[in-house]
Amino acid sequence: MALKYSKQREAIKEFLCTRKDHPTADNVYMEVRKEFPNISLGTVYRNLTLLAELGEIARINVGDGTDHFDPNTSLHYHFICKGCGCVQDLDIDNIVSINEMASQSFDGEISGSVTYFYGLCGKCRKMQTQTS
Repeated sequence: MALKYSKQREAIKEFLCTRKDHPTADNVYMEVRKEFPNISLGTVYRNLTLLAELGEIARINVGDGTDHFDPNTSLHYHFICKGCGCVQDLDIDNIVSINEMASQSFDGEISGSVTYFYGLCGKCRKMQTQTS
């Protein structure tokens, strides 16, 4: 079954593609409603969920209770700041060998993994240094 075209869904995707900061659904909603004032938060959530299920965007759950969304679906890693909560891409080589290493001591089948890096972003580290 082909997916029906939606101007709102397209606007959501276009907005995500302009961002590198992995916005939340609320951030997406606030921006997209500038173009579509009658769009509901529920519509934004449904479209983000659909786009993630279709593999067109990635849903990132960083443990803060709020999903973040990334238009980059290629294998890459994220850094989560414990200060401000920002989510950033890390430019490092992939470590897919970790799945093979885990498989060696596991009686089952590992098909993937998720790795997040935590700490303080440059902005928060600078603020922490200035207040110390």
